[in-house]
Amino acid sequence: MWQLYGVFSLIALAATAEIPDYQEAKKPIIPILKQTFDQDHGGYQFSYETGNGIHAQESGYFKNKGDEKKEILVQQGTITYHDEHGHPITLSYIADENGFQPQGAHLPTPPPIPQEIQKALQEIPQQDYAEDYQQ
Repeated sequence: MWQLYGVFSLIALAATAEIPDYQEAKKPIIPILKQTFDQDHGGYQFSYETGNGIHAQESGYFKNKGDEKKEILVQQGTITYHDEHGHPITLSYIADENGFQPQGAHLPTPPPIPQEIQKALQEIPQQDYAEDYQQ
């Protein structure tokens, strides 16, 4: 019996729910203020600016065009937006045969390698080289 009341409650709730206006749903929440896109045989480029302060631009081209084994799309660009405190964040990037390589002051960086470890790493190849000639 309680299950039946639950079903009727859901039906009553659904019947009173407001159906959104289709025309209103088509309006963008954040407007696009500027937008460009150009493409030719050499590559492409686009940019846009939104009403909430996002600025982005990207360009791309094929490296080694025509060589099926070595052809790769190189993409590079920049995007700027604001964090929750209103500070601008800028991310620059390139994506090529070496993968996606982002750069930005907001990105975490690894701690520096201690000098003792750097020195040890530099001595390793010298030790291997010296051992090869002692045999």
